[in-house]
Formats: sequence, structure tokens, C-alpha cells
Amino acid sequence: MSAATATPPRARPRPSTWSRTSATGRALLTTVLATGVTTFMFLPLLALHLSAAGTPVGRVGLLIGLLSLCGQGFSVISGLLVDRVGARATTTAGFGCRIVGYLLIAAGGPALVPGIAAVGIGGSLLVLSVKARLVTEAAAHDDTRGMLALRSTFGNVGVVLGPALGAVAYPLGFDTILAAAVLSHLVLGFHLTFLTKDEANAEAKNEAKNEADDGPAAPHPPHAADRRPAPERTAAPGRRGPTVLFLAAVAYWAIYSQLNSVIPLTAKTLTGSTAAISVVFTLNGALVLLCQYTLLRRFLGHLPPRTLLTAGFAAFALAYLALLPHAGWLSLLLFTVPATLAEMLIGPSLDELAVTTAPRRRTGRALGLLGLAGAVGSPLGAGLGTHLLQSLHGGPGVWLTITTTAALAAGACLLLPRTAR
Repeated sequence: MSAATATPPRARPRPSTWSRTSATGRALLTTVLATGVTTFMFLPLLALHLSAAGTPVGRVGLLIGLLSLCGQGFSVISGLLVDRVGARATTTAGFGCRIVGYLLIAAGGPALVPGIAAVGIGGSLLVLSVKARLVTEAAAHDDTRGMLALRSTFGNVGVVLGPALGAVAYPLGFDTILAAAVLSHLVLGFHLTFLTKDEANAEAKNEAKNEADDGPAAPHPPHAADRRPAPERTAAPGRRGPTVLFLAAVAYWAIYSQLNSVIPLTAKTLTGSTAAISVVFTLNGALVLLCQYTLLRRFLGHLPPRTLLTAGFAAFALAYLALLPHAGWLSLLLFTVPATLAEMLIGPSLDELAVTTAPRRRTGRALGLLGLAGAVGSPLGAGLGTHLLQSLHGGPGVWLTITTTAALAAGACLLLPRTAR
């Protein structure tokens, strides 16, 4: 066969993120799954446990709020620790803090408040440090987006499995759930502290040692992988970049918080069924688990994160517009699909922009600021949303206000720096 008529070889499919991840990266992803399961075994049942122990309802609310405040509000300090003392040491501290917290909660009495605070702070340390280590693992393979999407998928598996396992274990006693959390954290903490190494960091240290011993390395011809634009870092974003990114994250959490505050009430009004919100969350979870990784890595992998962020907020705007006709189950289902698409696009894109625009030694701080945005946006959005719902009696003004907010956030995302893919 002549060269002119020869069929060009078919390009090999890109290996999956899991198959390219080191043993340490896989252990970190397993940690995301296991801590997600134990957290959501524990969290939905905490209020029931406190009430059964005779805690007044008002104090139960304050204790649940303390857990959330320590988890998200501590994120900036967690990010600083990641940058200053290292992600590995911060991971170990997070496991230790959570184990102590669970034990204090089991003790009850005066130990309850510091125990809940320790669980929240430990969770913040774990989330930030594990995410930073996964980003470092992914950078060696030019697969930051795939890793962030895979991490989100593993986390959502924990969100789905945790409440079910918690419901099964609860008849055995709340201490059984706490014991499972402590045991899993001991095993994972020991493994990540003593039995694994951060391969990307070890490689960098070896290169630095070799250069110190042998002098600067001789220049070498660029490998094919080196000729591609590196997405892991971009040009300096200027002063407006971090500010716009932080405000976009606040807007995301403010809009997303409606799923826990306004939408449950609206779902019952639209359908007359208290089970309607369960349908929304079940469909939302199934779509995220089945579609997020494939969507972000295979179908939208060529698009810059700024574009995905803009599209995500536009999807939020469409979702809340679907509630305007007040068409019962149809409106609710038409809301759920674009709202889930927005969740799938915005969360990982915020993380990707944070780690690709921040200086290398400030990755933890950048991720910590996104956590702080959640601490600001979630209560702000929930409070304003329920106020609008009450004052406007669930009329179209509620959905037009949220839609306008999402549209403004989409426009603001166009001010973010461009990043190469």
C-alpha cells in the first residue's frame, strides 16, 4: 500500500487518571472516599444523638453550627499550614485532630464542645492537605483537571454511602459509628504518614540533590511532552484575579446553599410531597457520580477553566428560571438537571483556577481562601434565600433574583485570567 493511501494510525485513548496515579495518589483518593463515608455516617445522626442525650434543641443547633464554622472557617489557617509546614505533616495533624475530636464526643459532657471543634478543624486540615497533595501528584502527568474531578467523584461516593451505612449502624449505638471513624482514621493516618511517600516531591528533591552534586544539568532537547503549554501555572493574574475568584466562590456557595434551604420548601410546594426533595438529591447524586469525571476530562478537557466556570453559572441561571412556570414535578426535574451540571462544572473549576494561578508555594493559601468563601457564602445565601422566599411568598421575584445573581457571576468570570489547556 502506498504512503499516499495508507490509513493513519488511530490515536491511543488517553489513560485514565486512576491508572496514571501513583500508589500514594491512590491512597489519598481512598482517604477522600473513606473520610467521606465516615463523615456522613456521623454528621446526619449527630443532632439525633445530641437530642437523645438530653441536649436542648437550641444548643443542638449551635453545636452543629460550630462544626460547620470550624470546618470552613479554619480553612485559611489550614492553607497556611500546608504552605509552611507541608501538606504531608498537615495531613497527619488532621487525622490526629479528628481522632481526638471523635473520642471527646464519645466522652460527652464538658468534652462535647472541644470535641466537635476538633472534628471540624481536623476535617479542614485533611481536606486542604489531601487536595494539595493530589494536585502535586497530578501535575507530574499534566492531569490536574482529571484529578480534581476524580477526587470530587470519590467524595460524592462517600456522601451517598455514608448516610446509608450510618442508618444501618445507628441501632448498634452512636458510639459504634464513632469507633468506625476512629479506626478508619488510625489506619489511613498510619498508612499515609509512615508507609507512603510523595513521589513528585521525592523526585524534585532527587533532582535538586543531583544538581548540587554534579553542577547544573546540561541542556537537553525538549521532549514532546515538554513542548505542550503547561497548564499547572499561568502568568501572574494581577490584583483582580484572586479577588474575582474569591467573589465567584462566594456566589457559588450562596447559590448552592439554596439546595439546602429554599429548594426543600419549594419542592414540597410544587409537588405536595415531602419526598420530592429526596428525589432531587438522589438524581443530583447519581448524575454527579456517573457523569462528572467523564464530562470534565474527556468531553470538556480542551476548554479552559474560566469557560467552564462561566458555563456553570449560566447553567445555574437556567435552573432557577425553570422554577418560574411553577409546573409541579416538571419544573422540579427541569431545575435539577442544569443545577447538577452547574455543580459539576463550578466546583472543580474553582479549584483548578486556584492552583493554576497561585504561586507554587501558596497553593494551600489559595485553596484555603476558597474554603473561606464557602464559610461566607453558605450562611449568607441560605439566610437571604429564605428571607426572599418568606417576603415574596415564593413568587417569581425569588427565582428572578437568584437567576440575576447567577448571570452576574457568569459575566464576572470573564474577568478571570486566561489559562492554557
